[in-house]
Amino acid sequence: MMDSRADSPPPTPNRTVLLIEDDRDICEIVQQILSDEGYDTITVANGAEGLAHLRSSAPQPFVIVLDLMLPVMDAWQFRAEQAGDAHLANIPVVIFSANPKVGQHADTLGAAAVLRKPPNLEELLSVVSRFAQGASPAAPV
Repeated sequence: MMDSRADSPPPTPNRTVLLIEDDRDICEIVQQILSDEGYDTITVANGAEGLAHLRSSAPQPFVIVLDLMLPVMDAWQFRAEQAGDAHLANIPVVIFSANPKVGQHADTLGAAAVLRKPPNLEELLSVVSRFAQGASPAAPV
């Protein structure tokens, strides 16, 4: 009996995170932390750039980390566009903000999780790995 796995390589797990954040310093910190854990982080500065990336031929992220207050297109506008696009609507969104009402805003936006700024290393990795479950053999079970 032939082993069909020998004919094709195992699927590559999705390790892509889309970070929509306008603060370059925060982008660099988050990107470095996630890179150290084996994630590919795409960073864009506003919701319009995030939608353009998502609608391009680039690999889809397994999670979107979204700042609330952004230039050009904020989190509310981004989520309205995302929810209206069948190809993007199911990608979970983590709201990322220093806003004291971030929990309330995240509920309003239908976010899957919340991360507070400045990012706590363990919290950031815990939230991202929760969405990577099944996407990576290294993800905790």
